[in-house]
Amino acid sequence: MNEFLTLFTRASKLMRGAADEAMSRHGVRVGQNLVLEVLWGTDGLTPGGLAERLHVSTPTVVKSATRMEATGLVARRRDEADRRLVRIYLTDRGRSVQTEIEAARDELDRRATAGLTDADRRHLISALRKIIAAMADSTPLE
Repeated sequence: MNEFLTLFTRASKLMRGAADEAMSRHGVRVGQNLVLEVLWGTDGLTPGGLAERLHVSTPTVVKSATRMEATGLVARRRDEADRRLVRIYLTDRGRSVQTEIEAARDELDRRATAGLTDADRRHLISALRKIIAAMADSTPLE
């Protein structure tokens, strides 16, 4: 394995583990915080709409929504105008964890980038965007 892949894989695993630990304190699984973030901005999306915004497949969103519904974070309801559609809505509990989840995410960001200068951070964000764009052209993000 080359140095980039080794370091990127290690960093990814460490971030995922830290995020899982931080989110689980609030009853949210890692990845579900991303679904919540989208719904905090636009509640009542269809699974397909959520999947598009998250750059994942619709079945991935459906699976996550099922778990989140079981823990009381979201509720699925039929669209009143088009009963064929299902929409995902935040519950009171899903809304109530917003401040804590956002604070946890901010702390993860600070912790991960604490050793970087502002210029380093900007370069890292730019490089990650370029990597995502390059990989999205050839490989699904799933």
